[in-house]
Amino acid sequence: MKQGHNGSNAVLGWDRTRMSTSANAGFSRRALLGIFAATTITAAPRMSKAFAFNRGAGDIRRLKMYSGRTGERLDAIYWVDGDYIPEVLAEVDQFFRDWRIDRSHRIDTRTLDILAATHNILDVSEPYMLLSGYRSPETNAMLRRRSSGVARNSRHMVGQAADIRLDNRSVSQVARAALACNAGGVGRYSRSNFTHVDCGPVRTWGG
Repeated sequence: MKQGHNGSNAVLGWDRTRMSTSANAGFSRRALLGIFAATTITAAPRMSKAFAFNRGAGDIRRLKMYSGRTGERLDAIYWVDGDYIPEVLAEVDQFFRDWRIDRSHRIDTRTLDILAATHNILDVSEPYMLLSGYRSPETNAMLRRRSSGVARNSRHMVGQAADIRLDNRSVSQVARAALACNAGGVGRYSRSNFTHVDCGPVRTWGG
């Protein structure tokens, strides 16, 4: 588990100020919720106060990732039995930061939910490799000068997108799992070996 700024496990913040799910009430696509209902994880955390994680029969959402750019790793339970955990979300924001200029941005929890649901569908223990999370406008402009495939108004710039890779699953397999969530945009970049996932309108592209 990635350590918090005070040296404690970030996930231990579950019993402090909590973020209501009403903050994301606008994101209520039944398909995505159904994915979580069908792939509920039964957890037995090795930590004090673990009883909190047994509520709702281990109803949690978890991200397992490592950064292909910084080498950092994240193994975070960010949602427990109906509540997002603010301290963990702050750690996720830092992990997803624009590493080129060391700037972070709030990552949309809808994108995190799609990533977590996709991982559950794929049924793998391997963490995602994160290739690109948040991008500052400066970084996005620089990448646009290098490649015509970078959107001017990329959702990366507002913390709503992630480019990911799994060594044990193909781009097409990851994309199909993300599409099964029916909850956002999915791009296949087979030549570059990554899948783009975002929480925008449902759509797909690439090959």
